[in-house]
Amino acid sequence: MFSSTRYALILFAALLGVTACNAKASPSSSTAVPAPVQDAPRATAAGQQTAVVSGGCFWGIQAVFQHVKGVLRVTSGYSGGSAKTAQYEIVSTGETGHAESVEIVYDPSQITYGELLRVFFSVAHDPTQLNRQGPDEGTQYRSSIFYGSAEQKSIAEAYIAQLDKARIFPRPIVTRVVPLQAFYPAEAYHQNYAALHPSQPYIVYNDAPKVEHLRQQFPDLYTGK
Repeated sequence: MFSSTRYALILFAALLGVTACNAKASPSSSTAVPAPVQDAPRATAAGQQTAVVSGGCFWGIQAVFQHVKGVLRVTSGYSGGSAKTAQYEIVSTGETGHAESVEIVYDPSQITYGELLRVFFSVAHDPTQLNRQGPDEGTQYRSSIFYGSAEQKSIAEAYIAQLDKARIFPRPIVTRVVPLQAFYPAEAYHQNYAALHPSQPYIVYNDAPKVEHLRQQFPDLYTGK
C-alpha cells in the first residue's frame, strides 16, 4: 500500500505533469560529469561486490541501475535505522533514521565502484538537494552513500571533492558518506516497481526520464534489459 503522502504525490503528478523529481542539478557548464580520478581497478575475473546508495524515492534509483551494464541485481530497501523500523509506513514518517536506499550487486570485472557513483551523481538524482528530491521531501529521501569498506569511503569522498572543486554543479554537493550498518530489503510490492508499473504517472514523469538520460549520457553502460 502507498503512504498518504506518496499517493498524494502521484495524484499531483497526474494532474500537473510535473517532472520535478526527475530534475537533477545541471552542471554549471556544458561539461559532463567527469569520471572519478580515484577509482577501484577493474577486476580481472568475474565476481560480485555491493554498493548501497540513497537519493530520493527508491523506485527511480532501482530503475536506473537495473539498466547499467555489469549490474547483476538491484534491491530497494532501507538503510540508516534499525531492523524494527525498516517498514515503509514507519520509514515514511521521516523519524526512523532510515533512507530509502538501493543495494546494487555488480560484477567488478564489468563496472567499477567509481563508474556506479558517476551514474549516481549524473542521472539518478540531484546530489545538491539535502532532504528532498523534487516532490519527495523528508530525511528518508536524503542523498547518501553507504560505504562498506575503506576503499569505497575513500573513492566516494575523493569523488565528491573532485566534483565540488571543479564546480560541476551550481551548488555544493550535500551527499553524505556514511558507514553501512545494515541494509533491509523493502516490501515485495516496492521491488521492480518502475518496470512493473511503467504507465503510472509518478513513474512516467519522474523515473522513466532518468532511465532515458542514462541511455543518452552513458550509451556504453546502458543495457535495455
